[in-house]
Amino acid sequence: MLSMSNSVPNITLYKFDSCPFCQVVMKYIQARNLSIETKDTLKNPANKAELIQIGGKGQVPCLVINGNALYESQDIISWLETNA
Repeated sequence: MLSMSNSVPNITLYKFDSCPFCQVVMKYIQARNLSIETKDTLKNPANKAELIQIGGKGQVPCLVINGNALYESQDIISWLETNA
């Protein structure tokens, strides 16, 4: 699991709207009024290419934290609970 220092992390969520696992993460983010940049990998193929370059695969949801890819919706939510 990724951990953060006291500095504010640079985070981006790669997702697409019809992905049920992405919807779980988005509902968590919205319920807590978190401000997180999102990039849709279906609407913009360049976002998918960027995600593959960062994490080695195009799987979503993926939370990129200071350049490190974190996959799996429950892992993302756990990280956000601890760090956001």
